[in-house]
Amino acid sequence: MQNNKIGILAQKLFSQERKLSLRWLVAISSLPLLGMVAAFGVAPGTDTRQIPIQTVIENLELPQAQSDTGSVGSFWHEERIQRGDTISALLDRLNINDTDINGFLQSAKDSKSLRLLIPGRIVRAQTDEAGNLLALQYISSTESMLNVEKQSGEFRVSDVQVPLDSRILMKSAEITSSLFGATDAANIPDNIAMQLVDIFSSDIDFHRDLQKGDKFTVVYESFYNKGELIKTGRVLAAEFVNDGKSYRAVYFQDREGRGGYYTPEGKNLRKAFLRSPLEFSRITSGFTRARFHPVLKEWRAHKGIDYGAPIGTRVKAVADATVAFIGKQRGYGNLLVLQHQGQYSTAYGHLSGFAKGLRKGSKVNQGDIVAYVGMTGLATGPHLHYEFRIAGVQRNPLAIAMPTAFPIAAQYKADFNKVAENLALRLNLLRNTNLASLD
Repeated sequence: MQNNKIGILAQKLFSQERKLSLRWLVAISSLPLLGMVAAFGVAPGTDTRQIPIQTVIENLELPQAQSDTGSVGSFWHEERIQRGDTISALLDRLNINDTDINGFLQSAKDSKSLRLLIPGRIVRAQTDEAGNLLALQYISSTESMLNVEKQSGEFRVSDVQVPLDSRILMKSAEITSSLFGATDAANIPDNIAMQLVDIFSSDIDFHRDLQKGDKFTVVYESFYNKGELIKTGRVLAAEFVNDGKSYRAVYFQDREGRGGYYTPEGKNLRKAFLRSPLEFSRITSGFTRARFHPVLKEWRAHKGIDYGAPIGTRVKAVADATVAFIGKQRGYGNLLVLQHQGQYSTAYGHLSGFAKGLRKGSKVNQGDIVAYVGMTGLATGPHLHYEFRIAGVQRNPLAIAMPTAFPIAAQYKADFNKVAENLALRLNLLRNTNLASLD
């Protein structure tokens, strides 16, 4: 009986000693994660300064570097296109020898991509140690990649479609001087800025309404290839705060493929008429019953709006229309008259030219480019004379209420609500943060 007790006691002591050892083992094995190896598992009184430390250096043989094509001694170089660059200067910066530069230019002389060197885009070239060009790649704005390969001493040039990854970007900015100044500061492409103008042009006159401190937020599509921005797409949602008043827009396309911009509540932002036929300019003379004419040197009514702009500035149709008159007419010089729905018509005078193919009876859509600013007729400088007529009588387009387009159709209201809710959440996200951009 006594022996059994001793045996049981020994088993308990062994079990406790084993548990204690396991605890030390677990503690020591977990120490590297805690960064405290010296603080645990060391017997008291141990002099750690006496532990010998030996440095071991071992030479490792590295594998030989190879190019993307697997050939030894060739390298890929990248150069970003700068303003004013020529293809010759670009190839020279890519360390390509003169012989191959000349050969490449001769082989690719008919390439449309090389005629459009877009600042900021990247050109990749593969060369050997002697600077011989082996391959070249450049993605142009047409979403195709110029692909050049050297085969049997000759350059083979082809255009290859490139896969694009779609991303949704969200950015915001505040106006301190101009819209384009704000978009440049926030790194928002000009294409997106122009879309903002089109979206809100029925509610905001971008010629005279912008104020310092106005803010805007925009959600838009961008398309990339291997991390390089290739193009921007459509604005999906936007908010513009002008003089303290907020305007919001979301893009919606119904099941029949018709798309447009609406308020989050479903009201169509597209008015029957745009406020202005020019994207950007300044008003040099307003609608008035008495103005001293700078050419005729007499007081007379000015029944239109004059927009000062450089010769060649694009003129847009303010609404869907049919061309009623196109040609020369006395003091108007080159004149275009568009007949809209009902009794509405608009006139565009002093033009330098008309859109290609435009003739009497042609159909145009709202926003189409129909003509270009000039100074023909009785004009002392380049500008657009714009008239808004109702039943043939000139009216002030900046003072009258413009009719609106139709809202969301009832059968698409549920689809619209889902899209609008998601886009509104994105606008709220950036509005409630101190960030200038999210993606």
